[in-house]
Amino acid sequence: MLDGFGRTVDYLRISVTDRCNLRCVYCMPEDGTAWTPHERILRYEDILRLCGIFVSLGVRNFRITGGEPLVRKGLPALAAGIKAIPGAERVALTTNGVMLAEALPALLDAGIDGINFSLDTLDRERFAALTRRDMLPQALRGLDAVLKAPGLTLKLNCVAASGSERDWLALAAIAREHPVAVRFIEAMPIGLGRTLEFCGEAAVRKALEKAYGEAAPCAAPLGSGPARYVSFPGFAGSVGFISALSHRFCGGCNRVRLTAAGFLKTCLQYDAGVDLAPLLGDGDETLREAIRDAILRKPEAHQFQNAAVPHSEGRIMSQIGG
Repeated sequence: MLDGFGRTVDYLRISVTDRCNLRCVYCMPEDGTAWTPHERILRYEDILRLCGIFVSLGVRNFRITGGEPLVRKGLPALAAGIKAIPGAERVALTTNGVMLAEALPALLDAGIDGINFSLDTLDRERFAALTRRDMLPQALRGLDAVLKAPGLTLKLNCVAASGSERDWLALAAIAREHPVAVRFIEAMPIGLGRTLEFCGEAAVRKALEKAYGEAAPCAAPLGSGPARYVSFPGFAGSVGFISALSHRFCGGCNRVRLTAAGFLKTCLQYDAGVDLAPLLGDGDETLREAIRDAILRKPEAHQFQNAAVPHSEGRIMSQIGG
């Protein structure tokens, strides 16, 4: 499926809930937020119907997100249902890992292809400060379970916070010992992210090269996302950078997002898109045309450096979907 700028859109991120068991400082207020009422959250049956329509339009890759998706019951059944759609090639999950150790066997039975594991530090005190919850032991049990799962792709995602060089080195060292990808993400200035200080790719890469030697670009891309990967001497895995601000990748953007309430969001910065929930009572062709039209109007690029862009997104990340 092509958008209005000739980009192929083949990747859908599906938020199944805006709720979370953590309160990360760049994502959610300490006291939480007003949750979307249960009756407005898309049913799994509706999500599967929409996924089938997206596949008919050329989408092949799906990622289940939240909030924290594992707080919603029955999630492995949704993953299995998406995997069963003819033409769906890959289904992955983004999680903070707190509930992952217990959920992983069912997810593997469902055929999940990959896990994106959000983890910003291996230090328990700092984890509690960043997430406002003392749950690092639970997250590390989840990480250990994934590392032991054969054939499962693991990408470890770290939002590069200011002053956390020790965290970057410790997380990158996981890729030294294991064949996984550790990725450092430049935080988007959305919601609470506008008020915090973060580091760009250059600072992270400088610290890693000082500790681990010169980085060499990986020969081939890993996965369907925008990360650029490098390897370090002696590393079993790779290190990636997702740098939307310093290395804007809008020209190759291949993704759209479906919120837990059914809004199809075509760019993180803007409120552009279409609310599919009111159309679920109509036929598939009505939904297909609404999706196609929204993607044709997908914005060309974000303008995060400009604070006064019309139609900027006003919701926080947990409401949008990770």
